[in-house]
Amino acid sequence: MKLLFLFLLFPILSFAQNPVSYSEYDPKIYDIIKNISTQNVENDVKKLADFGTRHTLSDTLSETRGIGAARRWIKAEFDKISAACNGCLEVSYQRNFLKKGTNERIVNDVWIVNVVAILRGTENPNSYAIMSGDIDSRASDITNYTIDAHGANDNATGIAGILEAARVLSKYHVEGKSKFKNSIAFAALSGEEQGLFGGQFMAKQAKKDGWDIIGVINNDMIGNIEGVDGVIDNRSFRIFAEPTPPTETEQERNRRRY
Repeated sequence: MKLLFLFLLFPILSFAQNPVSYSEYDPKIYDIIKNISTQNVENDVKKLADFGTRHTLSDTLSETRGIGAARRWIKAEFDKISAACNGCLEVSYQRNFLKKGTNERIVNDVWIVNVVAILRGTENPNSYAIMSGDIDSRASDITNYTIDAHGANDNATGIAGILEAARVLSKYHVEGKSKFKNSIAFAALSGEEQGLFGGQFMAKQAKKDGWDIIGVINNDMIGNIEGVDGVIDNRSFRIFAEPTPPTETEQERNRRRY
């Protein structure tokens, strides 16, 4: 887990006062890693699993069960983190309505609701490093939204990861302002099991708002080391990266590096 955060933080999140190159590490990275609490992550996974199901079409009114209770709890956690750092996080919902029949997995009209918290960068506030995970869970029958689907590994772990990242990184601020050069968006996405709807909607909103996205770390089943084929592998992770555009300027290259 702590190794994952190292890859998250370097090189796209360097401190505004102390930029680093690819060949050196900012020592604050090690302070950040040291402050990660595996107990917090475990507690968050248990809390999310205790909602019974987080199916996208599940109960939205209950305070103890379903997707509605889960996303309100996630927002409350972001709000709590923000309160502890003098309002350094901008916390909000993103809502998108889908009609029944949008695809075969949308069997009722439903609101797809993301929870997003932004730690605003000091020098490049419109440049975003995004850390995301999906809220929803499912049973084998994807259209059954009432049956238990605790989803501890898939994907309470991903949400627990972004919450802990927000807790740790939000401590690096002065008077409610981030010490990081670029903005960080912590995104709890919905509708992943029904068709990646939350991610699609966030991408469209980011394009509409003119976000300059410099990197995305999507967390799915953190700590899951056994594949469906039974192979155990705790030494690999997947990176999807588009090549550097041949038209990229020196200024653009330096911004991405630092």
